[in-house]
Amino acid sequence: MLLRETILCGATPTAGPGAIAIHDLQTGSTLASFKQTNAAPHGTAVVQSQDGQGGILFAAQHDKSILNVYNFQKDQVSLKIVLPEKLSCIAVDHSGEFCAGGTSQGRIYLWEVASGILFNSWDAHYRQVTVLQFTHDGAALLSGSEDSGLSVWSVSRLLDDDTHSDLPLPYCVLSDHTLPITDIACGIGAFPNCRVLTSAVDHSVKLWDISSQSLLTTFQFPQPISCLAWDLTERMFFAASKDGSIHQMNLFRQREEKSGGRVMEAIGGAGVTDIIRVGDEQQAKAQKRRLISVGEPVVSIAISLTSTLLLAGTSTGIIHIYDIPSHQLLRSISTHKGFSITHLATMLKPPDLIGHVSLSIQAGPSSDNIPVRHVAPFQRMRDAKSRDAHDITMLLPVQDNVYEDEGSIYSAEALLRDHDFFVQPAVSGGQDAISLQSKVNELETEVARLREQLGKAKGVNDVMWETVVQKVVGQGKDKDTEKHDAGVEDERRRKRGRTDS
Repeated sequence: MLLRETILCGATPTAGPGAIAIHDLQTGSTLASFKQTNAAPHGTAVVQSQDGQGGILFAAQHDKSILNVYNFQKDQVSLKIVLPEKLSCIAVDHSGEFCAGGTSQGRIYLWEVASGILFNSWDAHYRQVTVLQFTHDGAALLSGSEDSGLSVWSVSRLLDDDTHSDLPLPYCVLSDHTLPITDIACGIGAFPNCRVLTSAVDHSVKLWDISSQSLLTTFQFPQPISCLAWDLTERMFFAASKDGSIHQMNLFRQREEKSGGRVMEAIGGAGVTDIIRVGDEQQAKAQKRRLISVGEPVVSIAISLTSTLLLAGTSTGIIHIYDIPSHQLLRSISTHKGFSITHLATMLKPPDLIGHVSLSIQAGPSSDNIPVRHVAPFQRMRDAKSRDAHDITMLLPVQDNVYEDEGSIYSAEALLRDHDFFVQPAVSGGQDAISLQSKVNELETEVARLREQLGKAKGVNDVMWETVVQKVVGQGKDKDTEKHDAGVEDERRRKRGRTDS
């Protein structure tokens, strides 16, 4: 089976090096492991294999100013990038063009992956940047901080050459949280027509609308929320806390009408005053059905591509897989026991994964492997010369035998066979022949009837034409006769006048 869903997880120990591993979602077996990394939560980013190029992994080391870069075709570090300072979180857009990194001092860096150019670096927050997230179209960058602020930055403004020397101004600042922000989940939609979920230590999860720059709903939980997972269809989201509880919040509910029917309606959306308290007593029974108790601190969660499975990574290194409709625990992966699962995501198995290369997915039949996406060392300081030159290394796909002779690939027998199929009528039996003959007779009768009607119409037209022509000619002759008689009469009058004189 070519399309298999896998689990990408980052395991970080309390001391020593960790790893990034890829597991099969159905069996839990380990498909690949990338060693020598020690990334904190929100310190791992992935670019999947796409557009004929292999995927890459970024892991910011939380104890040093180093960024490890991996590719799926090698289980060792392919590139170590020395950074200007230690990064507290990183984010890469879906196309793999730009990488953003936040620091403990509230500063954000923005690099171009292919060239390594540092396009911008600015003081975005007063305290540590805890999480960074690109929108799905890569047009905006969202940053959350320990100062409880959420800033939305337009990427086009950050890349503008005319304003690169000025302090960037955010597209908007969403400041309704009161304690440090822990996670950001961006919904599907082109910026700014998208919604955003944010969680914080203040026990709340807030739903924002970027286009109107307004708060839609506040969800209040009994414990501080550490991580979020949002369904792609935006029907529900999961909020996990470090006490081992995962809350499922449905954003739609059924409402009974007076007529007895049931309709679906959205929950919340009334603004700042709209607060949904999960711990209310009247909602205790319903909330109990939407609560998953893991029993140990949950560090990261993710939803499968089919939106049927929930994955929960714990601080003890166990990955639990739950069935979303029933909340039943299906299996647990204990390969990383003793570690902390700091990153958790699902994706299709990369076609260029080490030890699992699938040649049937590659672009050319003669390709040995999929080319690796180029990653240049990131600049530590902004350089105007390299920015003006803007050299980018690109890999062009190899195309063999593009201009082949048609005669060598299209034989005369195939040409005649195709000609017979498309031109000659296909008659498979006596019934088809009788049906075809009856259609021919009907068409011939129709043609004869149309010819008869056409002859009648032509005769009527000829009669009308002759009548009009004769009428016009007759009127012309009458006018000429009147003019002639008038001229003769005038001549006679002149002659009479001369005789009288």
